[in-house]
Amino acid sequence: QECAEENTGIVADYHSCELFPERWFDLVLVLRANTDVLFDRLTERGYNEKKRSENLEAEIMQVVLDEARESYALEIVQEVPSNTVEELESNAERCQVWVEQWVANNS
Repeated sequence: QECAEENTGIVADYHSCELFPERWFDLVLVLRANTDVLFDRLTERGYNEKKRSENLEAEIMQVVLDEARESYALEIVQEVPSNTVEELESNAERCQVWVEQWVANNS
């Protein structure tokens, strides 16, 4: 309510689409990673075998991407590769540009 009154935006970081109505979002980014990269990341974070397997299976089956496409308008759902440091930096830059454009368009 407060953000709507002040005409400001919110960036939400979440792993599921089921809690949020479509009207809340102008853009949905689904970060994707190759399974070998994801496995290494999860291992480095200390995830146990069961949790790694669940995450890898979800990535292989593109669960989050499909859920986003089913929950939101296709034109606002963007699949974003996140395998390398360069891709992560590019993603951050793209988000910054998008936010600046959103602010300019909604001020």
